[in-house]
Amino acid sequence: MPKARQHAATAGGTPDDVETAFYEALRTADVDALMACWADEDDIVCIHPGGARISGVAAIRAAFDAIFSHGGAIQVRPESIRRMDAVGGAVHSVLERIEVMSADGPMQAHVLATNVYLRTPQGWRLVLHHASPGIQDEVQDVSSAAPVLH
Repeated sequence: MPKARQHAATAGGTPDDVETAFYEALRTADVDALMACWADEDDIVCIHPGGARISGVAAIRAAFDAIFSHGGAIQVRPESIRRMDAVGGAVHSVLERIEVMSADGPMQAHVLATNVYLRTPQGWRLVLHHASPGIQDEVQDVSSAAPVLH
């Protein structure tokens, strides 16, 4: 079995398991484990904060190879995960806290991400990771606001 598929087999049987494996792969700069979380389809999409839309397995792998070769592992912690699960798909809205090095030492950056998972013949796999830069005021949940009718 190819190494990437071995990693996928250990990712588990739920979208939460794949998400855990995805963020662990980012923290360890393990591109094989990271790519094992993704569906093996040309239609998969990854958008990094402030970046272009990257489509397809080869392009996404190349993007993460470049990130890992220039900066190593990404010290990211998913928090405040909002889940919408269905029989064949799941959407997770995630607050990512990322430790970045600045001239003054380590500091926290905030990223707002959406991860979309589909159940494939190989199990649950990531098909979209869309991350946007966030600021402290934006990362607070705004769920108690009065509903707006359109």
